Amino acid sequence: MTDDALKSDTQDIVVDEVLPHAPETIWKTLTTGELIDRWLMKSTGFEPVEGTRFTLHTTPAGAWDGVIHCEVLEVTRNERLSYSWRGGHDGNAEYGSRLDTVVTWTLAKVDGGTRLRVVHSGFVVPKNNAAFRNLRAGWTKCFDRIGAISDGQ
Repeated sequence: MTDDALKSDTQDIVVDEVLPHAPETIWKTLTTGELIDRWLMKSTGFEPVEGTRFTLHTTPAGAWDGVIHCEVLEVTRNERLSYSWRGGHDGNAEYGSRLDTVVTWTLAKVDGGTRLRVVHSGFVVPKNNAAFRNLRAGWTKCFDRIGAISDGQ
């Protein structure tokens, strides 16, 4: 299969909002383990350093243990954070199916705060449709929690 054919079989989630906080404040919320636990899910081993491997823990499903294996791919302090997001199991047909994606956060200072954008890319359709639906709704909720946590800093 060609790269173009593979790309046509994938979908990306994009959430883009302006939050009324400085990029440094949002960055801290995105890159501090204890804060990640509050806005995303339980994390283990996260450090904003390229090559760092860490895990996220969610609800198990079928043959999948609920662990998301990640690796930090790119870090530009207060501007960009990217990491792989892998989990699931080949034996699961819906929630918990094998997932091999990338999450990229971009921060840009704007009037009134920071434009925060997340792109979660690489959902293979139709295999990852359940994860795509769940995470699309989930990332939107995360933005609300990120804003609330940033308010408290």
